[in-house]
Amino acid sequence: MKKVYIETLGCQMNKSDAERMYGMLEHCGYTQTENPKEADMLIINTCSIRQLSEDKAYSAIGVWGKWKKNKPDLKIVFAGCVAQQAGEKLFRRAPYVDLVIGTQRLYELPNLVKRIEAGERVVSTEEKPYEESDIQINRVKSVNAWVPIMEGCNNFCSYCIVPYTRGRERSRKPELILNEVKKALEEGFKEITLLGQNVDSYGKWLAEKTEENPWGYTKDEEGNVINLAWLLRRVNALEGKFRIRFVTSYPTDITEELIDTVIELDKVCEYFHIPMQSGDDYVLKKMNRRYDYATYKKICENIRSRIPDVTITSDFIAGFPCETEEQFQNTLKAMTELELDYSNTAAYSPREKTVAAKWVDLYIPEDVKTERLARLNEHNRECCLKSNQKYIGREMEVLIEKYEEAGGSGRGANIISGRTRNNKIVHIPYDEDITGEFVNVKITSARTWYLRGEMIN
Repeated sequence: MKKVYIETLGCQMNKSDAERMYGMLEHCGYTQTENPKEADMLIINTCSIRQLSEDKAYSAIGVWGKWKKNKPDLKIVFAGCVAQQAGEKLFRRAPYVDLVIGTQRLYELPNLVKRIEAGERVVSTEEKPYEESDIQINRVKSVNAWVPIMEGCNNFCSYCIVPYTRGRERSRKPELILNEVKKALEEGFKEITLLGQNVDSYGKWLAEKTEENPWGYTKDEEGNVINLAWLLRRVNALEGKFRIRFVTSYPTDITEELIDTVIELDKVCEYFHIPMQSGDDYVLKKMNRRYDYATYKKICENIRSRIPDVTITSDFIAGFPCETEEQFQNTLKAMTELELDYSNTAAYSPREKTVAAKWVDLYIPEDVKTERLARLNEHNRECCLKSNQKYIGREMEVLIEKYEEAGGSGRGANIISGRTRNNKIVHIPYDEDITGEFVNVKITSARTWYLRGEMIN
């Protein structure tokens, strides 16, 4: 068999796409390799959420283009969000690329590979999604399986490129999702993460939009509306001991039904990732987010009051165009007042086609953005440590994800590491590799990014 190497940049959705590509390519006569220099096909699976990710993609294929001079039969594929955005322009920038495939044409890959093997150079970036079929997925060996349930976004936040690269919201057919989950469990995965840019929108557009049904929801044979809560119940009903997570949630799309479902179902973890982006009402309005600080706070307070030990994580942008120092301070205050357990942080990066990218006169100087991001990160560390310290002395269930032997990193003991139900990382001294097992642990101390614990006999 020929060999293929995929370099993936970006989010969990991109990683999931790579697993699907490996599965499809195996049926095209390719086997996976971890060594790009021995590959017959090289695929860069790109992310365009920030300029740095885009730059990394072009840098990687620049190197591959030089390799092709000495290996003319080498096939180079440019995939993912940057591909969707750039289209045919990529051929002018990188004439050694054989295939440009956008995010919405993923399942067309086997047909496209046949064409480039026949000597064609092909661009497939149509916005109409290529219909999905039940395919083989070559998952990365792990305890967690990422399962996309919907893709795209209709929110059009003024800074975000996702609606332009991933398209409008569309839900996968429930039978495809449930079959994929069953296969992952049969392969030994112990945690299922249901994935989507706005996972709370699952179920929309499965049926035709009508005046009586403006969101395009459909119903099952018993008359129940098929949405995220419905899907969680179906996955939870599958046999075996495993966990269920879902990401990412748009704040105002979190329903009482969803919260009730998390409470009721034994396999669904007590964890919500709810991006806020800014703690200031004016900035949120400029971002085109559909809530203010008070609304977001009410959502968090409602979840915390009903779900003990829930972890709520978020996302924040530093240096958004027009952001003043006072408005930035409101973000720091929000992180503290909301008792957020962890936040992903980034400096604002203008993205082509987005509304905010046009506000050049409102851009924040780079040195100011960098300084604000540093303060945001420091505040995030303080919030994380405070959150972790609450669990010292507690007994918690941990799903072990990896084993590391002593010595290499200067440690004096072998360590197993895993996560609690509420997504806290725990390191435990232990001499056996029990990856994939559930264990009970007593938390003995807390660090900024993780807890330490000891096994309970």
